Amino acid sequence: MFIHLFLNVLIIVWNFKFDMSEVINFENKALEEEERRDRPSKRHSMAQTNLTGLLYNDERFTTFVELSLDASSIDLSQFGLKNQDEVIPDISVYLEPPSDDDGPGDDEVRVSQMPDLAIEVLSPTQAINDLLKKIKAYFAFGVKACWLVIPSLDEVRVFSQPRSYKIFDIQRDTEIIDEVMDIHLPIQKVLRRRCNKAV
Repeated sequence: MFIHLFLNVLIIVWNFKFDMSEVINFENKALEEEERRDRPSKRHSMAQTNLTGLLYNDERFTTFVELSLDASSIDLSQFGLKNQDEVIPDISVYLEPPSDDDGPGDDEVRVSQMPDLAIEVLSPTQAINDLLKKIKAYFAFGVKACWLVIPSLDEVRVFSQPRSYKIFDIQRDTEIIDEVMDIHLPIQKVLRRRCNKAV
């Protein structure tokens, strides 16, 4: 009887271990898929770099790349986003930047002050709908304007409200104009691809 009971317990424990390893493997695969899906491309990186440089050179603005913003005050699931407590725009632009009171060795992991402008750059591995959901969330947090840069189409969408935007296309337009933020940028400099030609 004792051996039979012992064997049953062993079978249950083995099945539990097997089931748990399946759960762990599933979670790991899901995380790997999410990382793969959000991986920036060369064109994504170039557009992000160009925009950051152009906006950095405008003394009215302070720019941050991939700054983690504290989103714990709103349930992000209402926007169809995974329920998390942070959002991370590709570029955050501030008229008045977050305070820099950090002492030596200190740093802020999540910033509670929302930017005036949030910019998302679409990567080939991302769904445009996911970024549109983030844009709705940014406006709910009080962000004044949002941009959606689509390098594969040579296009920038400038949002003044969640469903109100203007499209700027490299074939048709010379400037990207954000009336809310009073920004005028040459579209060629935002979406250009440099080439290494000898002069």
